Amino acid sequence: MPEPRLVVWYNTRCPVCSAGIARQRNKLIDAVQAGTIAFRDINLAPDALAAHGASLEDVRRRLHATDDAGRLLVGADVAIEVWRLTASERWLAALLGNPVVRPVTRLVYDRFADLLYAWNRRKGRW
Repeated sequence: MPEPRLVVWYNTRCPVCSAGIARQRNKLIDAVQAGTIAFRDINLAPDALAAHGASLEDVRRRLHATDDAGRLLVGADVAIEVWRLTASERWLAALLGNPVVRPVTRLVYDRFADLLYAWNRRKGRW
């Protein structure tokens, strides 16, 4: 099977992250089965993104992904790329990923991710 076009790394110990990824995986079942996209648990391979300079804690804080060109995507940029691959959510990628709105999308994503990360740490989900 060829390498996936997009490999998304996330924290399965976070219930919000796991639910969100499960939802997307179900929407992208054909792409997952075809190997176009893969969702991987960073806790099973904590050094997987070390060559990109991303630590285990970085991925626990924000989604990370690598694309087929080997580039690292982080945070909102991962969500936008996943939406772009999801037929029913391409409009969301177009709206929130356009050059004018993308900085706001990133800011909102980052603040939400910070709150979620703090909540997970308080709950001991590491």
